[in-house]
Amino acid sequence: MKRSYSVFFLLLLCLANELHAQVISRPEKSIKKQLNWVQAQLKKPGNGKVLFAAHRGDWRNAPENSIQSLIFGIEKGFDIVEFDLKKTKDGHLIVMHDRTIDRTTTGKGKPEDYLLTDLKKLRLTNATGHPTVHVIPTLEEYLEVAKGRIVVCVDKGFEYFDNAMAIIQKMGMQDQVIYNIPNITLDSLEALGLKHFNQSLMLNVLGFPADTVKAAKIVASYKKRGNVIFHPTFSADTIPFVSWLPTLRQRGFHVWLNALWPEHNGGHDDDLAVESGQKDESWGWLVQNGATIIQTDRPVELKAYLINKKLHPKF
Repeated sequence: MKRSYSVFFLLLLCLANELHAQVISRPEKSIKKQLNWVQAQLKKPGNGKVLFAAHRGDWRNAPENSIQSLIFGIEKGFDIVEFDLKKTKDGHLIVMHDRTIDRTTTGKGKPEDYLLTDLKKLRLTNATGHPTVHVIPTLEEYLEVAKGRIVVCVDKGFEYFDNAMAIIQKMGMQDQVIYNIPNITLDSLEALGLKHFNQSLMLNVLGFPADTVKAAKIVASYKKRGNVIFHPTFSADTIPFVSWLPTLRQRGFHVWLNALWPEHNGGHDDDLAVESGQKDESWGWLVQNGATIIQTDRPVELKAYLINKKLHPKF
């Protein structure tokens, strides 16, 4: 039995070393140059350039929210990788999207019903539902790979804000993190008494209302703070809100638009760009209507498009 455990941990160590080697196979100088550009771009939304965020990493080529999907994102030169958080029974934050582990792992049930050691015995599944060699990463493990290499965005994870930010700050990575927050005013956010909330953290306001009156109220509350991204979705592209969106960029705010599914963007989605070949009608339309950051499930193709349109440098 002891020998079996030794072999198992040796295999895990070899896998960890292999993953680390893949991370650094792209020249660190190039990785750092892009990171610096992205961080600078986050501070100047009105300069005409566009960032892109890979939804749950490079999930078409590795399990979503896995370290491997993050590694591929670094290797392929993505600007931002978005990921999600859940908590284990013994209080560890793990990188996981769903409320259960059924869809994305070889296990069943809720992550909060498992100890971390038990979750680590499971395997992540790929997009076709087949088991892989990859395991569920902790937040610390995920950030260790990202540190000094790529900006990450915490999407589903506001309920763990203080726990997550304590780890992020301890690792000295606050300037590499975008944190998604609910659609509330700054006063309401400050009233929550979050221990690790501060001025320098880049916030991404989810559920930003597709109503100009309501949206303007939210925007006004963050006017003095800065470091804010507004993240709306809309199912129709004919509503007045759409023509109002570009004013946010002009006022110094980032606008994060999703290209994921047609109900997020009035039908100007990734599939229209890639499967129908209408990139200008999809990604181009999003840019014309105020997007300074586009979240995508087709990051390689979107990157090529942005570079071709001179909206993004080539790294």
